[in-house]
Amino acid sequence: MSTAMPNPEVKPAETYPPATPIPSGGDLLDTMPWLPCTLSLDLPVVQFTIGDLLKLTKGSIVETACHHTSDVPLRVNQLLIGWTEFEVIGDCLAVRITDQV
Repeated sequence: MSTAMPNPEVKPAETYPPATPIPSGGDLLDTMPWLPCTLSLDLPVVQFTIGDLLKLTKGSIVETACHHTSDVPLRVNQLLIGWTEFEVIGDCLAVRITDQV
């Protein structure tokens, strides 16, 4: 006794309008300014151990290897794009771009 599977209903494929080409000579980043990215600042902490990490509590201060006048690397999605310095604006900490790569 064989049980044949019924033939599925075949539907036509959906059609979509053609993709808009990127203008020649245009920068890909200029065509997608809405894409999210992650900005990060690197503050090196030398001679920091797991033991030091385990001792951290609320209010702990971690000394960095940066002098307060040192520029700090700025990365976008882990790619170095420039250097910054810290600024205080009102109650907020901000960074000023000092150099671009």
